[in-house]
Amino acid sequence: NEQSIKAGNYRKKTYELGIAQAALQKQNSSPAYLFAPRNAGPNINSDALEYFPSLTIEGSKMIFTRRLNNDEDFYESTWANGGWSKAVPVSGKINTNLNEGAQNISQDGDWLIFTGCNYPEGEGSCDLYIAYKNKNGEWTEPENMGRVINTEFWESSPSLSPDKRSLYFASSRLGGLGGKDIWVTHRNNAGKWSNPVNLGPTVNTTADEGCPFIHADNKTLYFNSNGHDGYGLTDLFLTRRQADDSWGSPVNLGYPINTIDDEGSLIVAANGSTAFFASDGTDTKGGLDLYQFELRDDIKAEKVLWVRGKVFDKKTGQGLPSSVELTDINSRKLISKLQTDEEGNYLVTLPAGKDYAFNVNRKGYLFYSDNFSLTSNKADTPMRVNIPLQMIEAGASVVLKNIFFETRKFELQQASLTELDNVVLLMKENPNLKVQISGHTDNVGQVADNALLSNNRAKAVVAYLQKNGIDAKRMIAKGFGASKPVADNDSEQGRAQNRRTELSIVSN
Repeated sequence: NEQSIKAGNYRKKTYELGIAQAALQKQNSSPAYLFAPRNAGPNINSDALEYFPSLTIEGSKMIFTRRLNNDEDFYESTWANGGWSKAVPVSGKINTNLNEGAQNISQDGDWLIFTGCNYPEGEGSCDLYIAYKNKNGEWTEPENMGRVINTEFWESSPSLSPDKRSLYFASSRLGGLGGKDIWVTHRNNAGKWSNPVNLGPTVNTTADEGCPFIHADNKTLYFNSNGHDGYGLTDLFLTRRQADDSWGSPVNLGYPINTIDDEGSLIVAANGSTAFFASDGTDTKGGLDLYQFELRDDIKAEKVLWVRGKVFDKKTGQGLPSSVELTDINSRKLISKLQTDEEGNYLVTLPAGKDYAFNVNRKGYLFYSDNFSLTSNKADTPMRVNIPLQMIEAGASVVLKNIFFETRKFELQQASLTELDNVVLLMKENPNLKVQISGHTDNVGQVADNALLSNNRAKAVVAYLQKNGIDAKRMIAKGFGASKPVADNDSEQGRAQNRRTELSIVSN
């Protein structure tokens, strides 16, 4: 009969998918790969239900949902001394006698966005709410994220991008392609969220998609779906952001991650390979427990490092709220742009394998410039960089760390343009500013040659600024050769610091 034929076709399709996936896994993954989920242990799991794990960038804080006596609340645990601490209810006013679940903690640990269902002030059956960590380390009272995001329908499963400027979530709102779709909203410089945009037919189907998780690399999105080809009811997939910001074709995570049953949410740590999910495995403490496992090579996200620190006034030491930008040096593409908190604290994620220009700006202050090279550098340790900003006044100076020349040459490299354009912007925003561009070299070579080279490099910078609308009368180019070292010349690291271009304020 028709039902038997339909069931047979479904089993055939599932079998063919399994064969194709097995061949793909064999081709793309290490032959030694073993799917071996490990229970997170009794400090996390209990005889209640635990699910929806969420981690900070360091992996030091986990917040998850626990369902006890039919009530969902949030619990937190800290990783220390090789294990998780005993989970306790989160502090503050988040947990109520209503249901809170499907939460996401921001990478810096300062925001918590979650799903609240059947709240009296809600727009629909389930809405998205946000809470902030205060100075005492407690969460503020949650706020409904408003009618731009929430509708009379169902919103759930929020996932915040690492720069806190994009929020992915699932919704059954009108205008979707299926029953439940994945949407994204973007936060502007004024802190306002845009009207959500559907991720489109590459990701969403005429069925249901949900549980989005955007990795710290800000390009790998994991989600579940019962509309794409799968093994069972709902499978887990990933899609990767392309160079043009579109999403690539979804990839089924394959068996045994996916089975004939429903698969829920999955999150992946900053290392790109360690995944956490909820399962009712054979060693469960009670129903659903939290587990972790290592992903196959072909479904890993990019490994991510990060830099965090504080921006402050160089003279007073007072923290300064500022704008932080990270740009891919080679493509000149803006990777992330974020605001520090009110005390100047920031966190920026650095996907491995690229070179980045790092700039910090605040009106009335000279911008700060730094460079992080992760193309050939095998750095494996997060960094802390505290940033002293100087007011725009005579005597203030900054090393332009993202201006590049080939050895013994003075032609500006293409990778310098982002930094140079920042200087152009500085000069245009401060029309009375007069500056000196100083070139410096290491001590390799003849003194006269170094003096000439450094002078020509300074002139090249001034020429670019003049070409882009800055009056030549506002700029001085001067080369100092190796006469003003900032480090010793006995090591390559020291010589690299001495080869530099500086901007100094003459008057304002």
